[in-house]
Amino acid sequence: MDTPDALDLEIQAAAKKRARAEKAFNDADRELRALLVQGRAEGKGPSHMAKLTGFTREWVAKIAPAPSSS
Repeated sequence: MDTPDALDLEIQAAAKKRARAEKAFNDADRELRALLVQGRAEGKGPSHMAKLTGFTREWVAKIAPAPSSS
């Protein structure tokens, strides 16, 4: 079996770091999306939440459409 050299170890470390960052991003994204949906359910508009997040109004409206009135 080949012994990993310094570059192999750096590649492995970078891959692990990327996987941790991806998980952190996905967790934060899931949390934000849930909060946007909650905000819409509580009557907050997409323009207001767009100002809070820095995302576009259209993106917020796509993630958290107006709750159905049924």
